[in-house]
Amino acid sequence: MGAGDHVAGLVDAMHADPHNGVMTEAVATGRVAVGIEPEDYDRAHSGLHHSPLMRELWARAMGDEYPSQVEPFSSCSWWVLGRAVAGLRLRPDGVLVDLGCGRGGPGLWLARALSARLVGIDFSAAAVELAASRAPGFVAPGRAEFRRATLADTGLPDRYADGAVSIDVLPFAPDRRAVLREVRRILVPGGRLVATVRERPAGEDGWAVLAAEAGLELESSTVHVGHDDFWTRLYALWEEHEAGLRAEVGDAATDNFLREAAGSRTSPHRERPPLLLVLHRTD
Repeated sequence: MGAGDHVAGLVDAMHADPHNGVMTEAVATGRVAVGIEPEDYDRAHSGLHHSPLMRELWARAMGDEYPSQVEPFSSCSWWVLGRAVAGLRLRPDGVLVDLGCGRGGPGLWLARALSARLVGIDFSAAAVELAASRAPGFVAPGRAEFRRATLADTGLPDRYADGAVSIDVLPFAPDRRAVLREVRRILVPGGRLVATVRERPAGEDGWAVLAAEAGLELESSTVHVGHDDFWTRLYALWEEHEAGLRAEVGDAATDNFLREAAGSRTSPHRERPPLLLVLHRTD
């Protein structure tokens, strides 16, 4: 159960999506069920943190696009990081919120690159704890904090953030409209959200419509280069190295990873392109 979007394909069909801090019920299709309880993500984040093999497989799947210090648990590549910097356009000492921060790598890297202060939000207690432990490797004391909360209810003040980022998380929210309303609430006027998503299914409102309903404007939408090929390679590597993963991350987490990999073969989600969006609050 990585940040792969096989799960996104399943939940699109169910009109409810899981991932990184947003949902607490199982997703199932046929014989494939991917656990998405908080404890499932606790095991996954802890496993990645303590497993050299898991990080090696991620690096092999991503190739030259792998940002090694970030150690992503998502499709966060150098391509994504570069476009996030350009899209956010933060002023020095601005506040960046990482929604579904996981172990914190992408948000911490961006905070350092942009001289920003960071607040990370995730529903996994293990993720929040691990992210805080990694902060000294990126930023000075007091420049980053991590909170356990949901994407639709961050607990942050109104007009708090100069920018926000959400890597492979927004499509999995059980109520995307509620998340986008929360993003607008916490952003300052003119503040931007950079998010990786999939194009919405045919017959459903697109991201531009969802954004406009929340008081945000779609500034740009770019095809997320290499996304699907990366996940295909990673899923194959998980299956090839099952024994090693069981030894390092345990049976429960490995079973979840393998269920996700198996389900990816029959999921129709890849008919829709992966995208990187930039949204901004207009007032």
